[in-house]
Amino acid sequence: MKRHLAAILAADVAGYSRIMADDETATLATLKSCLTEVVEPQVGQHGGRIFKTMGDGFLAEFPSVVEAVGCAGDIQRAMAARNLRAATLPLLFRIGVHLGDVIAEGDDVFGDGVNVAARLQSLADAGGVRISRQAYDQVEGKLGVTYRSLGEQTLKNIPRPVGVYAAEFGGDGTGVAAPALKQEIRYCRAPDGARLAYATVGQGPVLVKTANWLNHLELDWASPAWRPLMHGLAREHTLIRYDARGNGMSDWDVDDISLDAWVSDLECVVEANRLERFPLLGMSQGCSVAIAYAVRHPERLSHLILYGGFAVGSKHRGLNAEQLEEFAAMRTLTRVGWGADNPAFRQMFTTQFMPDATKQQMDAFNELQRQSASAACAVRYLEAVSDINVVGLLEQVRAPTLVLHVRDDVRVPIELGRRMAAGIPGARFVAMPGRNHILLDGDPAMARFLEEVRLFLG
Repeated sequence: MKRHLAAILAADVAGYSRIMADDETATLATLKSCLTEVVEPQVGQHGGRIFKTMGDGFLAEFPSVVEAVGCAGDIQRAMAARNLRAATLPLLFRIGVHLGDVIAEGDDVFGDGVNVAARLQSLADAGGVRISRQAYDQVEGKLGVTYRSLGEQTLKNIPRPVGVYAAEFGGDGTGVAAPALKQEIRYCRAPDGARLAYATVGQGPVLVKTANWLNHLELDWASPAWRPLMHGLAREHTLIRYDARGNGMSDWDVDDISLDAWVSDLECVVEANRLERFPLLGMSQGCSVAIAYAVRHPERLSHLILYGGFAVGSKHRGLNAEQLEEFAAMRTLTRVGWGADNPAFRQMFTTQFMPDATKQQMDAFNELQRQSASAACAVRYLEAVSDINVVGLLEQVRAPTLVLHVRDDVRVPIELGRRMAAGIPGARFVAMPGRNHILLDGDPAMARFLEEVRLFLG
């Protein structure tokens, strides 16, 4: 066995299990064709060699990291062109590249250099390329490629955090092979007549997201606060999300804003999309909506994912006199200043949701909140959220459940997430680094969240 420094490229097919389930014969034939017609020629032209193929991907070694990253871009470009052909089963690779120490034994290669590349690949979007800081230091300015820092990431089974960069060959952070994402917005009516807006976007298996604090389907999709997470979820799923009553593109003037009404809204959206069985994602107070739905309709849920949530609102947390006074003051300030041109009133929410945001992200979220609801609706939301209590439902959840929370969440303390997870039979709890309640582009928790969801849903 010999040690040496090498650039390792790891790649797999995004959504391989689903594609195989749809048509095993066609998928195997298409992957073989892609390896023969696209991958092998590109690896050879860049001076590399494929040392291992798996059922859904391959590993390649290069003497130059510049060549490895260049090869990754050329593979994605060639795949993009191939996927445009008529009557072609489209496949999208996820690629990771790392420069590190490896061990050679015969024709095979082992070691941390290989392991890190494989973990980077799992962080990539469909059609995207992720590289390590070690690779970035060598390729910066040499390929005419834009690189976007994703910060230090904690990779599974890798002892130290790794700096990660998105190689933006296509200028959008997703390589060049990912299809453009365009959402379609439709409407349905709740039993009490409230008109609800819902959006469908992406491709692949369905993932339904419950509504949460003051969503707006159109503005969220373009916002620097919500866009990276929504696009990340839609890259490998048909993402269905909606604006709950009282905000966004749904009716604002409604009689009932409560947990029961929010669950009814979710039921309406599910029926409108004729869904029989699907995974459900709840975020923030949307976790309580998801839990209540899971108990009402256990036959519908294949998986339950809860992020940044809680089972009890502030009214049921035994607040002291000072905390109760603070809540009353927040409610008054919201009623008086919510719609003002000066964002100072909304800023108090923004700094809780995303304390580490850039000025651009904070300004965008301030404006998003103003356009998503009236002052009266925002106050009603605050009161309804504070009155949530689904503790008695937790033990009745039957779906496999993944609970995630950032360790230093300013808006919703992690202990609330731990308690929620502890009450759900068999739930797995994942603590992630960070302080932002809303996961932002570049947050270490963003990539971890998407990877955990991907692994959980298979």
